[in-house]
Amino acid sequence: MSDRFALTGARIFDGDDWHDNAALVVNGDVVEAILPAGALPSGVTPVDTGGGLLAPGFVDIQVNGGGGVMLNDHPDVASIETICRAHAPFGTTALLVTLITDTPAITTAAITAGTEAAREKVAGFLGLHLEGPHLSIARKGAHDPALIRPMTDADQAALIGLRRDLPVLLTTIAPESVDVSRVTALAKAGVIVSLGHSDTGYETANAFAVAGATVVTHLFNAMSQIGNREPGLAGTAIDVGSLSAGIIADGIHVHPATMILALRAKQGPGKIVLVTDAMATIGTDMTSFTLNGRTVYRKDGSLRLADGTLAGADLDMISAVRFVHRVVGLELAEALRMASLYPAQAIGQAHRLGRFANGTAADIVGLTDELDVSGVWIGGEKVFAA
Repeated sequence: MSDRFALTGARIFDGDDWHDNAALVVNGDVVEAILPAGALPSGVTPVDTGGGLLAPGFVDIQVNGGGGVMLNDHPDVASIETICRAHAPFGTTALLVTLITDTPAITTAAITAGTEAAREKVAGFLGLHLEGPHLSIARKGAHDPALIRPMTDADQAALIGLRRDLPVLLTTIAPESVDVSRVTALAKAGVIVSLGHSDTGYETANAFAVAGATVVTHLFNAMSQIGNREPGLAGTAIDVGSLSAGIIADGIHVHPATMILALRAKQGPGKIVLVTDAMATIGTDMTSFTLNGRTVYRKDGSLRLADGTLAGADLDMISAVRFVHRVVGLELAEALRMASLYPAQAIGQAHRLGRFANGTAADIVGLTDELDVSGVWIGGEKVFAA
């Protein structure tokens, strides 16, 4: 295919508005323009999509695994490539591979793999999300409590150093384990700080937002809840406009009515964004896997430890989009924004991801009218065709 081509025959959503009878012009690895279908310039190869719709590729800021592997169990570049490939057929064109709280040795290996994947420009790899180990044991979820610990000067310095080697670095921390001054230092260095796995109250959570935290990890899960006299971290995420918040839209982690209430109440400019919190099962028929030496069982759409604790999600991004559109009742455009534009904004990448405009990444998902994925392009290269 020519380096300059145009996808035609589909309705186009550019991240803000819809375009009918239009063509999406791609030049190399970037979007050039959206033009009337009958007004393509010479030298542009038309490619008929056969109908459906085109939208900016999905951006997932919390992906623990896929294709049968977990970063925790296989912290190497090959696993990062496998995870990215596994999520592409579900519309995800950029993701943060996530490391769940682990030993210092595993963490070091994962960081090394992440920096090498960035150097090799692994397709779909956007950076790392280090979820822990600086969390609250009271809200540990599936994290091994023996590995949770406070952040030290050395930890802070390592995160700041790592940020220089990655396009995006996000870390989930709990105020119980991190001094607020560290958040300011991390944010100034370009590390995205997310609050999660915490039993903290509104006053403290708001102070951390003022200090530089800008994201909340999987809203309503593993955090203090909204009460009549204490809004908790969940209430802070909704009330404080500078915070974006990930949400797992599988109908298991958060009730649809709770999602509706949160979406109605969320103060901006921060948004609620879709995350999968996906594990090794995505793209496979496996029924179990291990996490920190413990077996996680796949059954009835959920992933759980032997004691019933939820351990990530058996969720892909297009399923999350369909859920918030069909079950929660959002307009399709807003559901798509929650999977692309809003997460891109949350991690400071909206200049190139989450929308179609001159110079943005040619990361594209093609969908049928039934919202099945028909094709995926990363950097102008087609990586999946149904």
